Amino acid sequence: MSRPTRVLRMNPATPGSTPRCSVLHWQSRCSGSHANAPSKSSGMTLVEVLAVVVILSLLAATLVISFSGSVAKAKQDVARTAISQLIQKLELYRMERSAWPENELGLRALSDGHATPGDPWYLEPDKLLDPWNEPYWFVTPGPDQHPYEILSYGADGQPGGTGEDADVTSADLRGLK
Repeated sequence: MSRPTRVLRMNPATPGSTPRCSVLHWQSRCSGSHANAPSKSSGMTLVEVLAVVVILSLLAATLVISFSGSVAKAKQDVARTAISQLIQKLELYRMERSAWPENELGLRALSDGHATPGDPWYLEPDKLLDPWNEPYWFVTPGPDQHPYEILSYGADGQPGGTGEDADVTSADLRGLK
C-alpha cells in the first residue's frame, strides 16, 4: 500500500507578481510571500476584548464613586433646606400661639393631629422626616441662648460623624458651628 502524497497547488501569478500558494495539506512547503501570512479576520482577539472590558470597568467604577459622593452631598443639602422650612413654620407657630412647641410635642405640633391644613404653620407628616427617613429632632432650649434647635443626625442616625454621617442642624444655618 502506498502512502498518500502531500499536494501543493500553485496559483498562477500575473506577470511581475509573486506566485500565491494554496495548500491542501502542508502550507509550510509553499514558497512565496503569502505562504505564512496570517489570515485576516474581522473579529477581535481575546486580549483586545479583555482590554475593552477593563477600560469600561474602570470608567464605570469612576462614575459610581463620583455619583455616590454627589448623592451624599445632595441629601445634606436637602436636609438643610428642610430645616430652613421647619424654622419658618416654627416662627409662624410662635407668632400665632405666642410660644414654642414643648419638647415632648416637638415638631409634631406642625402636623396632623395638632395642626390642620388651614393653619399657616401646617406641614405634611412626610416633611418632618429627613432625607434618611428619620424624624428631625427638636430641642428646646437651643445652643447659645437660642430658643430651639432642629437637627438631623445624618445617614448613620447617630450624633456626630463626618461626610454623609455628619449632623445637620439649625445652628449650622445660623453659622454657629
